[in-house]
Amino acid sequence: MAYPTVSGPYGLVPVKMVNGNPYNGATRAYKIASNYGTAIFNGDAVTIHTDGTVIRDVADAAMEPIGVFVGCSYTDPTYGLTFRNYYPGSITASDITAYVVDDPNVLFKVAVVSSAANTTPIVIADLSQADVGRNATMVNNTGDTTTGRSRIAIDDTTANTATLPIRIVALVEETKNASGGYTEALVKWNAGHQLNNTTGQGS
Repeated sequence: MAYPTVSGPYGLVPVKMVNGNPYNGATRAYKIASNYGTAIFNGDAVTIHTDGTVIRDVADAAMEPIGVFVGCSYTDPTYGLTFRNYYPGSITASDITAYVVDDPNVLFKVAVVSSAANTTPIVIADLSQADVGRNATMVNNTGDTTTGRSRIAIDDTTANTATLPIRIVALVEETKNASGGYTEALVKWNAGHQLNNTTGQGS
């Protein structure tokens, strides 16, 4: 039997709610500071900075996300109002708006990789049924400027460490491989989400 192949990570993709209902596409608008220099890719995590704008949240074991970035808009001096599926960085405009999936009860589909560090090439790995309910680290890979897609993923080493940012809720049956491992998972934010934590913004 042929199994679907996950060729590489693609960021966090909202698919459904924790209660089983479909994700309805809801986002919230946040501001990005004019000339913010870091690119934010579709599927990257973002966090609220101390100035009240959102910035890319570096995917690792200690995150304070507000949600997942899915696009932006701003007024371009040549083309007028512009919509993009990713923020390329260093845009000078007073109205840069980020669209963020910030509901802490959204489940995201995500690929599994073999290292908690940003490595090249990025190696797809897998989880077992025993990993369901455990926590994981996000892996900070640089996004794809051609497609605008994120390349963040989760590490295949899971733990019951309360401070890790991701909870594995289920495994994606369609990408179960020939050895019985699962190369994609459904996950939700665990520790540190800025709508749930008691300290608010942190970056």
